[in-house]
Amino acid sequence: MKMTCDFNFVILVTIMRLMIGYSFISLLIWSVWLFKMVVINDSCIGCGQCVVYCPVRAITLDRAERRSRVSLDECVECGTCYRAKVCPVDAIEYPELSYPRSLRRHFSDPTSRHEVTGMPGRGTEEIKTNDVTNRFEAGEVGFCVEVGRPGTGTSIREVQKISRMLSEFEIEFEERNPVRPMLSDVGRGEFKEELLDERVLSIILEFIVPEERAPALLEALRGLSEELDTVFSISLAVRISEDGSIPITGMLEDMKIDYRPNAKINLGMGRLPGGA
Repeated sequence: MKMTCDFNFVILVTIMRLMIGYSFISLLIWSVWLFKMVVINDSCIGCGQCVVYCPVRAITLDRAERRSRVSLDECVECGTCYRAKVCPVDAIEYPELSYPRSLRRHFSDPTSRHEVTGMPGRGTEEIKTNDVTNRFEAGEVGFCVEVGRPGTGTSIREVQKISRMLSEFEIEFEERNPVRPMLSDVGRGEFKEELLDERVLSIILEFIVPEERAPALLEALRGLSEELDTVFSISLAVRISEDGSIPITGMLEDMKIDYRPNAKINLGMGRLPGGA
């Protein structure tokens, strides 16, 4: 199908989700704020209504003790159980919590605002703003590797396996992504030691590479998926060609990678800096 329009197009190609395993992690490393940690106090009556609201199955019902319990190792501090307000006796509380556990919230709670980006979410601005920012040029591919999902989550230790592998390709991790300050060695893709055993709902690694380097990176990610104890999905951002075609679809088909194209178009709502 030929697409003609005066607007810039950026398309997200969501590649197959590569299954891996369990784990979740972190918030913002330099944060000194104290956040809350979910606990269920002694007023719990064991009704179990909160159990189904946990996206990582960290809440279980102890039938012998007639109360619900939270696994603090598995909890990612998303706050879903608390915000659902399903506890009939208000037994769910948020005691004060300090770094590094406090970092979990930014990557798990959708109402949390990152200090780096100044907005909710685990990555940078929506791709549709490329019409104004020109972040992705023709011939470039933007990678978004999202590690972990509700129901699974991920640990930072698992994320580091991916970031280390990516560093071997000498990629530049996006500076505006909240992951960047969590790295102790950006060149080697290594996270700060105190964060490795933290868990989050999901986390996004972002970077841009020339189109010709994309196949090798995709193949490396596909191979690494067998070694991970979590899940990840990949989104690729590219500009539509002048003839309306998507530059990378042939490459994806040759690699036998299923994809779902999603066009995001800015219909004149953005304005170039200093423009009318």
